[in-house]
Amino acid sequence: MYERPILLNTLIHRNSIQGDIITVIAFSHHKGGTGKTTSCLNIAGFLVQAGKKVLVIDCDPQANATVGLGFSPKTLGKNIYDVFLSGFEDFPKTGLFEIIQTTPSGIDLAPSSLDLVGADPFLYRMEHRAEILKNAIATVKDRYDFILVDTPPSLGQLVINGLFAADHVIVTLDSGTFALEGVSTLSTIFGDMKEDLGREIIPDMAVVTRWGEQGNPEKPGAEQPDEKDIFSRLRDLFYKKPEPTPEEIRAREEQETEHERLLSIRAEVKRLFRTVYIVPYSPQIYEAQKRGLPISQYAPESAAGSVYKNITEEVMRWS
Repeated sequence: MYERPILLNTLIHRNSIQGDIITVIAFSHHKGGTGKTTSCLNIAGFLVQAGKKVLVIDCDPQANATVGLGFSPKTLGKNIYDVFLSGFEDFPKTGLFEIIQTTPSGIDLAPSSLDLVGADPFLYRMEHRAEILKNAIATVKDRYDFILVDTPPSLGQLVINGLFAADHVIVTLDSGTFALEGVSTLSTIFGDMKEDLGREIIPDMAVVTRWGEQGNPEKPGAEQPDEKDIFSRLRDLFYKKPEPTPEEIRAREEQETEHERLLSIRAEVKRLFRTVYIVPYSPQIYEAQKRGLPISQYAPESAAGSVYKNITEEVMRWS
């Protein structure tokens, strides 16, 4: 975990309702595949493990959080789409409490569905449209310690609602080739919200996910040999090593290039965000999601699980 002054030119609003004891956190990035849902669910899992009452609100039409907590959107009735359009013209009124599902993991869920794709055109016709989710959350605020909002990879009203309702914002970034390309766009979105809605936003934290998925982020060749390899090392002292093949040379160069790229990403993220956590790539994360479980209930001591536990400990200090 790293602490650095933030560089983005906007500030976060503190949007707590008077007398409210809950903490609302939005997970944000307009790109897909950055680990928003993964981070949301795994932090939620460790919060529950710590004895907190937690609601996850799935605002993504892809419904990954819904599926990741063991539900099929096709088998559910009302969902967050009904809440967003509640009372609009001929749409029936639906309260947030009406759609909440209890999951085996102990996390409560306000599910999503593909219907949400069609919500934006209706939302743009509504007054105070940015406050819909905030007002819905106010009706269940006495039930929870934390409410986590999984926003969609888009720039529309669903994202704005998630940010407007939040007390804190976590930005997720992947460690891929284009990891940092969306940061300036995010800053623009936050600036637009300040200009249009009077809300100043700054992320409290950045979480870089899938670290090292495309290669070893540590220095190539820096690993210490295992004791089991002592015979091989002794042999190398007395026998001349064969010249590396062109394929081996190319693989080594690619590894070194990837190492330098990851170092560059890490340095830039630390420069841009006040607090940064780096989550190592772990297949166990995705195995847990396939089972409808957070990593806290599947592999809590894994490398990724340990980082999410540390993140959760910091998040609990926000309340």
